[in-house]
Amino acid sequence: MREPLRDSERLKHIIEAIDNIFEFINGKTFDEYRQNKMMRFAVVKNLEIVGEACYLISKVLKEQHPEIEWQDVIAMRHLLVHGYYHIRDEVVWSTIRDEIPQFKEQISLIKSKIDSDGKEKS
Repeated sequence: MREPLRDSERLKHIIEAIDNIFEFINGKTFDEYRQNKMMRFAVVKNLEIVGEACYLISKVLKEQHPEIEWQDVIAMRHLLVHGYYHIRDEVVWSTIRDEIPQFKEQISLIKSKIDSDGKEKS
């Protein structure tokens, strides 16, 4: 049986998924995003990864960082996966443009404080 991934790895996955999103939309307008099916699917898949990684982060780490709206991120993932027929391009676009940059900064800061044992450094 495999050892469960640690919080540090989950945070790494979040950062990588966000970097993927920014790579996909780099230099693109909303209209280009909306008209490009592959780009939309790639962005949504990476948002799902972000939400799933947040869901799997330990309760302890989530409690140590109440500044992160963990439940909102997880709820968006659930909507993208289970309510796929409700996905609105405008909401996804505004999320990645207006909220994801700060979220990535917060996650990167938390990751930088975690050592190899998955515990925050003092």
